[in-house]
Amino acid sequence: MKLLRVLVLIALPLYCSAGSGCSLLEEVVNKTIDSQVSTDEYQNFLKPFSAGPETDKAIAELKQCFLSQSSETLNNVGALMVTMVSSTEISNHWTRTSRL
Repeated sequence: MKLLRVLVLIALPLYCSAGSGCSLLEEVVNKTIDSQVSTDEYQNFLKPFSAGPETDKAIAELKQCFLSQSSETLNNVGALMVTMVSSTEISNHWTRTSRL
């Protein structure tokens, strides 16, 4: 199940094209760390990326993991995602490679 969670999160950036950013990935991260977004709403949003009931269950478990975190932890995850994307963009600029 943990591997499935990782694969779902890895697959999303591949859906995005190389460039300055990916609004879909940003929206997924924002919905993941937003405690106001319910598990059902999160699952419905990610339904196009689901491969079936097992994936749906993994998505629900992933969201539940974030719902049980403190606000400080959720803010740190958001900052981490910004840092990761920014460093990737800088690295890609200097090496002249794309994310794909």
